[in-house]
Amino acid sequence: MTYFTPIEENKAKGKVKRVFDNIKKERKITTIPNFWKTIANDPDTLERTWNSLRDIMKKGSLDPLTKEMIYIAVSMTNSCEYCIRSHSAAAKKKGMTDKMLKELIAVVGMANETNRLVEAYQVEVDEFLK
Repeated sequence: MTYFTPIEENKAKGKVKRVFDNIKKERKITTIPNFWKTIANDPDTLERTWNSLRDIMKKGSLDPLTKEMIYIAVSMTNSCEYCIRSHSAAAKKKGMTDKMLKELIAVVGMANETNRLVEAYQVEVDEFLK
């Protein structure tokens, strides 16, 4: 259950309405997702988060699909179901297949396992890796 009541699109005003309109235009969607409606309780956080996310997720040295898949991997590690589902849907729109998602899940699982083993055994970093 959320701490704050989501701001519905039909009640959005000022900065919140402008950001909502921009999200729908940029993402080519017709409905504002719950994440944005919820953080809209703080219009400055909404605007800052949207601007940062939009800038970071655009094409750069990494293509948008790769960025979405990284976002999914981090979200899996952080156990954020909302972000896993949201970015999986976005990645599928950008071309991620079920086979790619399964492979991503395997990599995330393996990385988490080996990271925990390294930390538990307190493995020193090899000199040639420094």
